Amino acid sequence: MIQKPLHPAIEDSVVDPAPALSRAFNSKSISAGVVAALFGCTGPALVVINAAEAGRLSNAQTVAWLFGIYVLGGLISLFLALRYRQPICGAYSIPGAAILAASLTVIPFSDAVGAFIMSGVLVLLLGVSGLIGRLMRWLPMPIVMAMIAGALIRFATGSVDAVVAAPLIAGVAALSFFLTTRFFRSVPPVLVAGLVGLVLAFAFGQLQPADVSIAWVMPELTMPTFSIDAFLAITIPLTALVIGAENAQATGVLLAEGYSPPVNTMTVVSGIGGVLAGALGGHNANIAGPMTAICSSEQAGDKPQLRYGAALVNGVLFILFGLFAGLAVPFILAFPKALIVVVAGLAMIGVLLGSLQQAFQKGGACQIGAFVALAVAMSQFTLLGISSPFWALLSGVTVSWLLGEMKR
Repeated sequence: MIQKPLHPAIEDSVVDPAPALSRAFNSKSISAGVVAALFGCTGPALVVINAAEAGRLSNAQTVAWLFGIYVLGGLISLFLALRYRQPICGAYSIPGAAILAASLTVIPFSDAVGAFIMSGVLVLLLGVSGLIGRLMRWLPMPIVMAMIAGALIRFATGSVDAVVAAPLIAGVAALSFFLTTRFFRSVPPVLVAGLVGLVLAFAFGQLQPADVSIAWVMPELTMPTFSIDAFLAITIPLTALVIGAENAQATGVLLAEGYSPPVNTMTVVSGIGGVLAGALGGHNANIAGPMTAICSSEQAGDKPQLRYGAALVNGVLFILFGLFAGLAVPFILAFPKALIVVVAGLAMIGVLLGSLQQAFQKGGACQIGAFVALAVAMSQFTLLGISSPFWALLSGVTVSWLLGEMKR
């Protein structure tokens, strides 16, 4: 696979970064960054809280977990966005948090913390070795783009489900998005959709603070211990998720939008984030696929070289959420889930269209392999604790190799 050359305008922004930074903050980039942060601080935060409750963690340990992954995730966004002038967002693996809900019922949390740190070390070694960068350059672009489309299509279908579940809030928000796109092109449609939905939610009394068992307490660090059981049950699946799902999704999204992502650096940073988050009691802090998709989409601005402003906004909000997690969680979770889902799905329309177009260009290579990758990524298939995006890439490449498509 040959990576796309860096967009000329993006190259210019790297050469002359000072004026680009001031222009990176505009109505569209700010609104996209806010949408990405709301998405990352609502449902995913609840997944982490549920995993903590399954492991019978104290409030202080739960706050430390949230502090680690959100503050470090936000710092990753700030560092990479400023360093490369690309909308690269940091967060954590949502599927990783989900599998921990089962693991923490049988594995002591101190062993889990040790497993978190070991996962970060493995990711760091993979990044330093340059193996991930070479692998991404070798993977056929159509298969990567099909995986991205399949992994993100659930946001589009989720938007439809949200409209069905809450037509007066999610449905009107979606309608306002399309009307704004049609008649007011200079106004960020995701911002309008979010504001309209919030006004309606308030009018119908659906903004209610969530009842969650978390309080404003100082974070409590947990001394790590190490065991082979935790390594096999947590370290290996979590490492595969960080590399095969989150980083691969983010890399594919950035390629689809015309960027040249620093794959090895992204992997190294994810490894360092994993080690530091583990030391704080969090399962990892790495590159985030869905948030990167929102911040790199056309909804974040008409000029790709300035969309990194959305990642900066997202990063700052993540840091604030992590610092005040004990106070913020109940209020953030007060936002109607249907509204968050529909706005996030609308923000990803451009990314989905671009991915599908690049995956299935007429006369393009690896078409059957790309279709297999699309189908697998769209499924809920998991194996060995590893979710579908990783298996989508593997199955797509395997089918293309068997059919001789890889030789084209």
